[in-house]
Amino acid sequence: MTLRRVLDIGSIRPTPLDAATAMPLRRPDPLHDTARRLGYAGLIPFVVLAAASLLDAHHGLAWRDALSAYGAVILSFVCALHWGFAMALPGLDDARRKRTLRWSVVPSLIAWPALLLAPPHAAVLLVLGFVLHYVQDRRLARHAELPSWYLPLRLRLTTVACLALIAGAFVQ
Repeated sequence: MTLRRVLDIGSIRPTPLDAATAMPLRRPDPLHDTARRLGYAGLIPFVVLAAASLLDAHHGLAWRDALSAYGAVILSFVCALHWGFAMALPGLDDARRKRTLRWSVVPSLIAWPALLLAPPHAAVLLVLGFVLHYVQDRRLARHAELPSWYLPLRLRLTTVACLALIAGAFVQ
């Protein structure tokens, strides 16, 4: 066996440096990139339906109803994030896991009655659900190590979704 093989020198690679700053280059995080793209793609129906409800006077009410329904579906979807965190996130004690698991069903319990309300009232309830979910995200981040990109991404997604729901609520 050679000294090179024992020391495994061949596998040592220098960290590439940024030419302008001489700082190590950050390696792209493929999970962040995928989450960002999927999150922004999920905003497309919010933006399109809000715009359609405001701009298409003939079908505005139908677009508004579709916007509320989509908001309820997405609010139910985001509750699965906390279900997954409760099941798999390292660093949570049992009590925090149970609280996170209990919270994970609340957004669905907010979204479902929103489907039964008139769209202006549904929008208020859905916005409340999205805001509460973001607050719970921030609370969870104090007790567990979430990726550094998670909260900023969730804030942007929540903000756009809420603004779209509010815009659609004003259609008459």
